[in-house]
Amino acid sequence: MTNARVALATCSQLPDLDTDDVPLIAALAQRGVTAEPAVWDDPAVDWSIYDLVLVRSTWDYSPRHDEFLAWARSLPKVANSVDVIEWNTDKRYLRDLEAAGIPVIPTIWLDPARHLSKRAVHTRMPAFGDFVVKPVVSAGAKNTGRYQPVSAQSRAKAIAHAVRLLDDGRWVMIQPYVTSVDTAGETCLIFIDGELTHAVRKNALLTGPAEDTSELYAEEEKEAFEATPAQIDVAERALAVAREATGAEFTYARVDLVSGDDGVPMVIELELTEPSLWMKYGTGVEEKLADAVVKLLG
Repeated sequence: MTNARVALATCSQLPDLDTDDVPLIAALAQRGVTAEPAVWDDPAVDWSIYDLVLVRSTWDYSPRHDEFLAWARSLPKVANSVDVIEWNTDKRYLRDLEAAGIPVIPTIWLDPARHLSKRAVHTRMPAFGDFVVKPVVSAGAKNTGRYQPVSAQSRAKAIAHAVRLLDDGRWVMIQPYVTSVDTAGETCLIFIDGELTHAVRKNALLTGPAEDTSELYAEEEKEAFEATPAQIDVAERALAVAREATGAEFTYARVDLVSGDDGVPMVIELELTEPSLWMKYGTGVEEKLADAVVKLLG
């Protein structure tokens, strides 16, 4: 589509995009499409001039979730679609996956509307094994902490963390910490226009309580990885449930998996809104993504 114009939506801390996304500009230019970064909450941006907004590194949205959704709804055309963004930016979508028989990490959900006391929060936390506390709307592992139930100090910090989130009106998730992450890490499968393009293995990230930080995300060690048939099967089934739930196809998708104690892959997250795609770990991924964008424009 010659002379089309595409905005690559980013955040004010990355006004020139995350380095992973920069090659996409040249790949689109080769196809006659002008692509440029645009900060999602910049009031000076005229979004109506773009034929498409491709959501990329908008990683500061979680404290302003409603504002982010309103922005997405205001766009003439956005990928992934608004229905996908609304469904995927609240991790309660994991309940849809679980109901459909997709292996997920068992989760306790705390509703801020219930006004739970500290004691009530305490009783809902695991008695054995490390566990994780995080809000249902988050990005880059922010406001996420790992705690030990056998330590009174750690458990007190977990309770304070959960109560703080609940007091802010945020739903909270409590999950057992999957110990295989410490040795095998997480496996992330990346799909472009429905096709698996590559996979990446990343190291364990959570080592202790949640910390206040101005960083967009925690740095991770990564390497290219060949996904197993079992991992691919779970990822594809999870994406099928997501398509059913949203009624949409995905220009890009990332499925993050961990291994349970029985070795079965479990979904830790579906990244359908603004995932890092780590294109350098695959072959010609930016070309495939550029073709998918041209297909959308057409």
